[in-house]
Amino acid sequence: MADKTNFTKDEWTLLLESPMIAGMAITAAEPSGLWGLLKESFAGGAALTEAASSAGTNALVKSVVTDFASSEGRSAARDGLKAKFVNSKPAEMKGKCIDELRQVSALLAAKAPGDAAEFKNWLRQISKSTAEAASEGGGLFSAGVKVSDAEKATLGEISNALGA
Repeated sequence: MADKTNFTKDEWTLLLESPMIAGMAITAAEPSGLWGLLKESFAGGAALTEAASSAGTNALVKSVVTDFASSEGRSAARDGLKAKFVNSKPAEMKGKCIDELRQVSALLAAKAPGDAAEFKNWLRQISKSTAEAASEGGGLFSAGVKVSDAEKATLGEISNALGA
C-alpha cells in the first residue's frame, strides 16, 4: 500500500489536488451560476468527508484525505491549484483539469499500481457527484436537467484521462 512517503513533494501535491481537480473539470464544463457552483463545491467536500469516515476506504485515498485535513495539506493544494488555474477561462480550465488527471493516472500507475484502480474510481465518483449536484439549464418554470450534455461529455473525458 502506497502512502505519502512513496511520492515526491510535487507528486503528493498533485494527489492532494486531484479530488478538487476532478470536481473543477465538471464545474468548468457547464458553469451553473453561484448556487450551482456552491452545490457542486459541497459535493466534492462531501466526498472527502465520506472517504475520511468510511472503514472501507483505500489506504492511499485515506492518506490523501487525512493530509488534506491538515492546514499544511490544504495550503499545498490551494497554492498549487491557484498557480495552475489563475486567470483561466472555463474551457481552458476544463482542459487543464483533464491534463492534470492524465498526470495523476500516470503517477498512480508508476508509483502505486496496487492502489491506482480504487483511487481513480474515487476521482470518477467525485466527478459524478459533482455533475449530479446541481441542475443545469433550468429557467423560471423548468428545473433543467440533472447532468447536462457538456457534463456527460466531460465525465467521459475524465474517465478516459484516468484510464483503466
